[in-house]
Amino acid sequence: MVQHIAAIDAGVVAIAWKELVEKTQDDAEIKSILVCLKEGTLDLLPIAFRVISSELCDVGGVLLRGDRIVIPAVLRQRALNIAHDGHPGMTMMKSYLRTAVWWPKLDTDVEAYVKKCRGCTLVAVQDAPEPMMRKEMPTGPWEDIAIDFLGPLPEGQHLFVVVDSYSRYLEVCEMTNTESKETIQHLLEIFGRYGVPSLIKADNGPQFSSEEFKRFCQEYGIQLVNTIPYWPQMNGQVERQNRSILKRLRIAQELGKDWRKELREFLLVYHSTNHSTTGEAPSKLMFGRRIKGRLPRVPASIDDESVRDFDNLQKAKGKLYSDKKRHAEHSDIQEGDRVLVKRMKKDHKLQTDFAPEEFQVIHKKGSDTTVRSSLSGKEFRRNVTHLKKVPDSNDKTSDDKDDERVQNNEHQLMEENAQHSTTNAGSLPQTEDSRGKRKRREPVRYDDYVPYYVEEAIGGVVASGSTGYRQDIVMD
Repeated sequence: MVQHIAAIDAGVVAIAWKELVEKTQDDAEIKSILVCLKEGTLDLLPIAFRVISSELCDVGGVLLRGDRIVIPAVLRQRALNIAHDGHPGMTMMKSYLRTAVWWPKLDTDVEAYVKKCRGCTLVAVQDAPEPMMRKEMPTGPWEDIAIDFLGPLPEGQHLFVVVDSYSRYLEVCEMTNTESKETIQHLLEIFGRYGVPSLIKADNGPQFSSEEFKRFCQEYGIQLVNTIPYWPQMNGQVERQNRSILKRLRIAQELGKDWRKELREFLLVYHSTNHSTTGEAPSKLMFGRRIKGRLPRVPASIDDESVRDFDNLQKAKGKLYSDKKRHAEHSDIQEGDRVLVKRMKKDHKLQTDFAPEEFQVIHKKGSDTTVRSSLSGKEFRRNVTHLKKVPDSNDKTSDDKDDERVQNNEHQLMEENAQHSTTNAGSLPQTEDSRGKRKRREPVRYDDYVPYYVEEAIGGVVASGSTGYRQDIVMD
């Protein structure tokens, strides 16, 4: 792959003045512009050159715009190759070209060139994340839970954090061994208090992705959902709680307090405080009552429907805010596309953000994407934000897009003419010729002839295969 990139950059020959003169004379567009300049017929120039006609001049058979050379079409690709020596980037490349040369749509061609450059793609900034996908609240407490480990702590232990997705109720256990067997034992203790959930969401840690843990979930009828590797946002509820817990632990550490006691006091306050998303205390949604703390409270209830409305409202607001702040946009990567995968770990500073190895997208659901290596055949699961689409050499250039736009305009004009002819069939208004008063009429032999575009516009009145003549429409 590296040799392929180097081969593209090698062998770019500089553009000599003699060659520039020869190619200018061979370029039909520039040659016609030189003729217009010589004859003074500037109004006949193409629109791209007419707006700058005051800057154009002929110097030794070469067209100049001020002190910049107008490059013939056949030499523009080579000029782009020369300007991209050293992979200067889009902005610097444009600035460098503008100092010496010019041609219509130069900026557009530079942007397309840089986007197709494989070397630039490897070091490009990763694409913006896709818009957030909000999940509906479960139908009740302790149906869906999210689990994760926080640590290690100074003494080498970890905290096992469990969050109920409905009530946001927290369970925190201290563990010195985080293997699957110990994790299952702590889960069984928690299940003894609250029951067995229907779904567990966890990351791809070895204790959660092991066969032992999968068998445990199958045995208890629990659906295990593992998040996308290197994408903790997918398990955002428990990750957010981990940050809150870690903040209190750091405060206790710096103040020399017992972090275990401080953690329990924090959980007591947290469980009796209205949550910012649901608008109700986790203990109220979990147990149907607000747990008693150190402050005296008057028991209060809240309608479950109001909780859901408030939850959906806050989620919608959070989605709009987060999507706007992160400049989120939908990815155009589809199944079957060739992509590059972002390196999650680098061995040294010179490694590119995206590995040069190509992968093919074999499954995509939302931002959850599965890719297969074109070399080893291994499959990996990534968020689509960590993928970069491999530029296709068959992508349309600016000239191709212009041709397609012109064809679409011509087709639209033809449809409008057909509609106008159908509407005025039999009574077309007569217009006066500016050169005289003579009335113009179509020949009589065409009275019963219907043009093909009128036939299409009136819904195929004339049978397929007919000659186009009919008796019930008269064209005056």
